Amino acid sequence: MVPCRCFECCIKCLGGIPYASLIATILLYAGVALFCGCGHEALSGTVTILQNYFEVVRGPIDTLDVFTMIDILKYVIYGVASAFFVYGILLMVEGFFTTGAIRDLYGDFKITTCGRCVSAWFIMLTYIFMLAWLGVTAFTSLPVFMYFNIWNMCQNTTITDGANLCLDLRQFGLVTISEERKVCTGSDKFMKMCESNELDMTFHLFICALAGAGAAVIAMVHYLMVLSANWAYVKDACRMQKYEDIKSKEEQELHDIHSTRSKERLNAYT
Repeated sequence: MVPCRCFECCIKCLGGIPYASLIATILLYAGVALFCGCGHEALSGTVTILQNYFEVVRGPIDTLDVFTMIDILKYVIYGVASAFFVYGILLMVEGFFTTGAIRDLYGDFKITTCGRCVSAWFIMLTYIFMLAWLGVTAFTSLPVFMYFNIWNMCQNTTITDGANLCLDLRQFGLVTISEERKVCTGSDKFMKMCESNELDMTFHLFICALAGAGAAVIAMVHYLMVLSANWAYVKDACRMQKYEDIKSKEEQELHDIHSTRSKERLNAYT
C-alpha cells in the first residue's frame, strides 16, 4: 500500500509541473547565458583588436569614445543577465500557480481577479520583452556583418592581393572623422590580424551571441503562447465557477421553496 501511495503522489506531483513553461525557461536561460557570456567576451576581443591592430587609444574618462561605449554595453549585459534570471523565475512560478488552478478547477481552489490581472500583466510584459529581444538580435547582427567582411577579406588574401582595400574605422563610426585609423590589405598589421586568434574567436563569439539572442526571442514567443493559453483557461475556469455558483444558488432556492410549500401543506392538512 505504501509504495502505491508514493507512486500516486509522484504522478500527482509530475502532473502539476508546467512543462511548457519549464521548456521556455530553459530556452530563455540558455539564450541569455549564450548572449551575455559570448557577447561580453566578444566585446573584450574587440577592444584587443582595436588597440593592437588599429592603434586606437583610450581617451580620458569624461569623453565618450568607442571604449566607453563598450564598457557601457558590458554593464548592460550584466543587467540583462540579472533581470532575465529573475524574470524567468517569476514566469515559472506563475506557470506553477496557473497549472494548479487548472488542475483544481473542480476542487476548492478559487481563481481571483488579482490572479487574472497578474497573468494579463505578464502577457503584456513578455510581449514588450519579445520586441526588445528582436531589437537586440538586429543590433547584434551588425558586428557579425562587420566581422564577416573582415574575416572574408582575410580568407581571400590571394584574391585581394592586387587590390588596395582598407578597413577604415571612420566608416563604422567607431572613431571621429578627424582620426585616421585604418588597416589596408597587404600591410603587416593586416596579415598579423588575419593570422591572430583574436579575429577568428571574436567573430565566432558574436555569432554565438546572435544565436543566443535568437533563442531568447523564441523563448519569449513560447512564453507568450503559454501565458495566453493559461489566461484563456483561467478565464474559462472563472466563468465555470460563476456558473456553478449560480446553479447551486438556484438549486438551493428551489429546495427552500419546496421545503416551505411542503411545510405549508402539512400545516394545512393538520
